[in-house]
Amino acid sequence: MKQPESMARRIRRAIVLVGVICVTLTALGTAVLFQRAFGNQLDRDLERTAAAIAEGYRIQGGGALDGYLDEGDSLRLTLIDPDGNVLYDSTGTADMENHLDRPEVRQALDSGRGSDTRHSRTLGYETHYYAIRLSDGNVLRLADDTGDLWSAYNRALPLLIVGVVLVLALGALLAWLLTRALVRPITRMAEHLDSIEAEVPYEELALLAHTVQSDRKLREDNEAIRREFTANVSHELKTPLTSISGYAELMENGMAKSEDVPVFAQRIHKEASRMITLVTDILQLSELDGMRDSKEKSFEPEPVDLAAITRDTCVNMTMNARKAYVTLQYKAEPASLMGSRDLLSELVTNLCDNAIRYNRPGGHVTLYSGTDGDGCPYFAVEDNGIGIPQDAQARVFERFYRVDKSRSKATGGTGLGLAIVKHIAMLHGARIDLKSQVGTGTTIRVTFPKP
Repeated sequence: MKQPESMARRIRRAIVLVGVICVTLTALGTAVLFQRAFGNQLDRDLERTAAAIAEGYRIQGGGALDGYLDEGDSLRLTLIDPDGNVLYDSTGTADMENHLDRPEVRQALDSGRGSDTRHSRTLGYETHYYAIRLSDGNVLRLADDTGDLWSAYNRALPLLIVGVVLVLALGALLAWLLTRALVRPITRMAEHLDSIEAEVPYEELALLAHTVQSDRKLREDNEAIRREFTANVSHELKTPLTSISGYAELMENGMAKSEDVPVFAQRIHKEASRMITLVTDILQLSELDGMRDSKEKSFEPEPVDLAAITRDTCVNMTMNARKAYVTLQYKAEPASLMGSRDLLSELVTNLCDNAIRYNRPGGHVTLYSGTDGDGCPYFAVEDNGIGIPQDAQARVFERFYRVDKSRSKATGGTGLGLAIVKHIAMLHGARIDLKSQVGTGTTIRVTFPKP
């Protein structure tokens, strides 16, 4: 596994890099602006100087040009006739080539004034030219050399290097101080996971803190549920196993009378059946948990006729209702949805069985199915049984929770039926509504999403 990089190191590196980039760009930008400003100023100076020399040349009526420039002056003065021949050059160069093709000379001959700048990459300078046409038709040209951009940059290079070094040092110091200030609250937040949402130092970490807190609470709740579930399973299995073991021991040791053996065998069979039912419910609940937690589709949805399931369940549960002296009937209107027929049948069966189990002799249970005003399919079961106390209604869908423990065990209930109903409803995206009043009865309605 790749070792994660330190956030503090990344921030320090980023700050130093930004500083170096800023210094470099500033130096380059300054050199460009300075070179351009200096070139423009040089062009204006050449223009004024050329105009002054031309005016003096006109006043004197021509003549020699030697006295117009000071000794050691960097300016170069050239006089060119209309044919491009050099009549005079302050450098004293003789036999110069024809200048008629020079841009500044051509502009001066055409419009009276002309300018140009030529670069010499090999020598590292650029020459600025300004030409003006005189009254006699000749062209007077001034030229001056200055370093080009790269030479200016080379001159600034030592200062740039010093600046980069200083920025690196200052950036490293500031980055260390900044990252230390940034990371310390995050470290403190990580050290107090129990109150992480109260220790959030930055707005951007609020969502992360909430997620960590929620995940932590979920893990704690799941662990508590697992411990409670394990304890409940152990308790539920221990009671029938103790009973079976006791009866079997009596029969094994010959302590049971011959007429009592069938009674003991019947009780062993009853307790074993109860254990099988309990294990079956536990396995089914575990399978439903796996379906809910799985990222893949837990079952392949198929069209399900909810009214048909309601009718079939009513027929199948009629015998159980008669044994409990409860009247069972149904009112099934057309309703269909996409889901698992087996799971939905289990849901309806468990709700119907619960309504019969927690009823009273002479009571009634009615199963309903149909579509509500919003077009959502629903199934409901209504009974006039013992009812559920208000303070227990929020917990009846918990595993092994029983409102009346003695009644549940007497009727063979495992305490997992409504938990299974809840999981099946969640897998189908359904909503469960419960209305109950002690001594009056209970109505449970499961509403499915609109197809």
